[in-house]
Amino acid sequence: MNLLIRKARIADVKEIHSLLKFYGEKNELLPRSLSELYDQLRDFFVCEDKENESRFVGACAMHICWEDIAEIRSLAVCPEYQGKSIGTKLVDACLSEAVTLGIYKVFVLTYRPDFFGSFGFIRIDKSMLPHKIWADCLKCPKFPDCDEIGMLLTL
Repeated sequence: MNLLIRKARIADVKEIHSLLKFYGEKNELLPRSLSELYDQLRDFFVCEDKENESRFVGACAMHICWEDIAEIRSLAVCPEYQGKSIGTKLVDACLSEAVTLGIYKVFVLTYRPDFFGSFGFIRIDKSMLPHKIWADCLKCPKFPDCDEIGMLLTL
């Protein structure tokens, strides 16, 4: 399989939106509006399958929250492409960009702690995270009864 991880482009927004909506309807992640995705396009990496007409197969964002911390969010891989290390490659791209930008603390709110644990993320109490990150939580249908697991990685 010939996979390419690259920064997202305007042409990717509707596919990112569709994929996040699919998992959002399953309550596996927070869906994002088209407006949010256009606003935050620079946060996203995407994966495409070069052997399948450059088909879009996954996305992940690294969102800067404050001067010293970023969040990896909106990690989603098309169901038929799961188990092919695409999520790992997308997270690696986000972590690499964090280091390039001089950000050495990255957190996630996740239902997949074992996956993120494989990168060295450790579980934390969500109250340890800056209050600024809770703006997105207000949009979540599960707020204030969040059942996601907070995890932090120091690079």
